[in-house]
Amino acid sequence: MSEEHPGKVYLVGAGPGDPGLLTLRGKECLERADVVVYDALVNPAVLAYAPRAEHIYAGKKSDRHSLPQDEINRLLIALARKHAAVVRLKGGDPFIFGRGGEEALALAGAGVPFEVVPGITAAVGAAAYAGIPLTHRGLASSVTFLSGHSGRTDGAPDLGDVPGTGSLVFYMGVKHLPHLVAALINGGRPASTPAAVIEWGTFARQRTVTGTLNDIAARCAAAHVGAPAVFVVGEVVALRARMSWFEARPLFGVRVAVTHTAQRSGLLESRLRELGADVLAFPTLEITPAVPDVLPGDLSTFHWMVLTSVNAANMVFEHLDRTGQDARALAGVKLCAVGATTLDALRRRFLLADAHPEGYSPETLLESLRAQGPLEGQRILLPRSDIARSTLPQVLRAAGADVTEVAAYEKRTPPRSEENLQRLLSFAPHLVVFTNAEAARSFARLLGPTHLQKMSETSAFASIGPVTSQAAREQGLTIAVEPGQHEVEQLIEEICAWHST
Repeated sequence: MSEEHPGKVYLVGAGPGDPGLLTLRGKECLERADVVVYDALVNPAVLAYAPRAEHIYAGKKSDRHSLPQDEINRLLIALARKHAAVVRLKGGDPFIFGRGGEEALALAGAGVPFEVVPGITAAVGAAAYAGIPLTHRGLASSVTFLSGHSGRTDGAPDLGDVPGTGSLVFYMGVKHLPHLVAALINGGRPASTPAAVIEWGTFARQRTVTGTLNDIAARCAAAHVGAPAVFVVGEVVALRARMSWFEARPLFGVRVAVTHTAQRSGLLESRLRELGADVLAFPTLEITPAVPDVLPGDLSTFHWMVLTSVNAANMVFEHLDRTGQDARALAGVKLCAVGATTLDALRRRFLLADAHPEGYSPETLLESLRAQGPLEGQRILLPRSDIARSTLPQVLRAAGADVTEVAAYEKRTPPRSEENLQRLLSFAPHLVVFTNAEAARSFARLLGPTHLQKMSETSAFASIGPVTSQAAREQGLTIAVEPGQHEVEQLIEEICAWHST
């Protein structure tokens, strides 16, 4: 990129918090971004869509600016002259109280191409997640978005032109809530008008305080409501009593840290979010293919291939790709898939598992294989990680099988990231989830003795199964949740049961 031929800046609205509210176009821009400049209210989970990009924090909060707006404008211009794709990721919508217009004008003035990708604005998202329709037949045929502060010395807005009917939504209004309420009543709104303040809208930590203009300020003060929040005024607020849905989900408000590989997060995180949990993905392992490639060239010589993880399945498929083969190389080979994600990895390649054990123990796997016929003399390929336990191949050999065990991939603790560590500590999880034994050990290494001890005093821990639980106990952690069947869905059911007790 250069002064004459700069890259392109994408002003992307990340939505109000829930990562599921990011638009498809926003996701596409993040996936191909070289650098992402993001705000304070952007959910960190959204940044996972830009794994190869540099991430630059430019967040602004009330009364505390990390970067002044002029500096952000200059930064975007400078980055566009170095990179092909720059994403400016903003909470909510870039053009609704997001100062996206200022950034667009600065880019236009500098001759930098840009595209605006709208996002769901906080008023719409937070109100919907609080069960408040901003328009409703017979109650409100209009809605007005307003700023809760202005450029006046005291920061309080002038409400002289506020409509006397319809719904009102104030952004950034918590600090001046008593002034706003007084001005609305003085302007003719009845003191009995329903009102609500929604804190952290669409996040799992969302909190909604309702009342009337007469008492909403006092109710919020008593509840210690703070920013970020939107203030909703109008008869539609009364519908919340019958329409609240988000806060009724079984894991609403539970903060869950899920340990995972640096390359991926998946089913567990998405299901927990669907159930209302606030989920932080904390990378504890890096997965890399074995060098050199240790998988046999002719896989069709085996009777069985046992895949104990999705990583093993992925490494087999990568091996086939590298060697110019496809699924036909597995013709005649029976497949055993341990775990739902491993099963799904096979299905995505149009392969079905001949055996799918209901648990992770070697004995359960052996029983599942024997259900398909005797194992005596059967040649079994077992691609695993370089640090996998030796119990499984021993059990299979004792049953008469000829086992070829290969270290198809390596598991390593990723470099310690102070950013990731501080994010975990400030998140203060109610529950930390381990889905394999090495993740538990790596978690302890990344935190260190002091942080691990403090977290063991404030957080509970969940494990996918007994082997993982034992690894966690060896680190001094007490396991509160462990499913009888060692599958993700059963783990989620046990987490729900744990929370309800």
